Amino acid sequence: MTLTESPSSLGRLGRVVVNNPLMPLVGLLVALIAVLAILNPTILSLFWVGNTIKIAIPLAMLAACQTLTMLTGGIDLSVGTVATITAFVAATLSPLTGVPVAIVVALVCAVTVGLVNGFGIAVCRVHPLIMTLGTALIATGCLLVYQRYVIATGVLIPDFLLWLGTGRSFGLPNGLFLFVPFAVLVIWAQRRTGFGRMLYAIGSNEAAARLSGVRVWQVQFTLYSLSSVIAGMTGLLYLGQIKTASLSLALPLDLPSVAAAVIGGTSIFGGRGGYGGTIIGALILTVLTTMLTLMQIPEGGRRILFGLIILAVTALYVRLTNQN
Repeated sequence: MTLTESPSSLGRLGRVVVNNPLMPLVGLLVALIAVLAILNPTILSLFWVGNTIKIAIPLAMLAACQTLTMLTGGIDLSVGTVATITAFVAATLSPLTGVPVAIVVALVCAVTVGLVNGFGIAVCRVHPLIMTLGTALIATGCLLVYQRYVIATGVLIPDFLLWLGTGRSFGLPNGLFLFVPFAVLVIWAQRRTGFGRMLYAIGSNEAAARLSGVRVWQVQFTLYSLSSVIAGMTGLLYLGQIKTASLSLALPLDLPSVAAAVIGGTSIFGGRGGYGGTIIGALILTVLTTMLTLMQIPEGGRRILFGLIILAVTALYVRLTNQN
């Protein structure tokens, strides 16, 4: 019997990862918390748990956009920009038009970016990476132009966003009132709806999906529009959490949102993954960020580490799953 014919431990590990994707993630999260407790034994408390969850929620919501698009073999690099635009427009228009109108206009801006992304990817067949990166750059330019007209108007952050972003109930962040229903809906939609099954089908084999009657362009158009809506909602939540309007509010979450989805087991090649793993991936990155802060690692070092994590996890995942 040759070496390639015998069952390998790597192949068995690959089957475990595929069949029980959450187990190694939970184990890694527990290990990181244990290391953090060793570095600073006084840090672990109910307040720390609540604060960690609060920080992880916006990241997990943006990572939902990456999870859904990556299931089809795509990606959305505009989510951080969309979240930033939504937050900035809502905060700067609120003193002028009132909170309800400002939020509606802000969400319309988010939907517009999603429609442009969907049209370019689904109809014009532009690669998702190029399309979403291009729209992010254009949208950023538009935001800079808009900012010149509202620079003297001041900002107003709605009270309910402050309550949602910074408030606590029973020691846990109020953001959970938004995130828990959102997460349940995404997980249910992935596995129990026709739209979710079509995402997996397109990512597994787009040609076969077309032959089976799936209208791929409609799914992609809806998908990228939905991604921008989620990013817009995240921007509003993040505005209440950060309590300031900034032209770069959510941009630092772009790369970590991709990393959270990849760490959570979503394949960048499409067809595999789930939002449950992405949520744990977001928690892992949040705990890891806390560790790096305690170790006084600068922001540049964190970004390098996030990039290395994406490369390493992707390479390991492909290696493990190819053994089956």
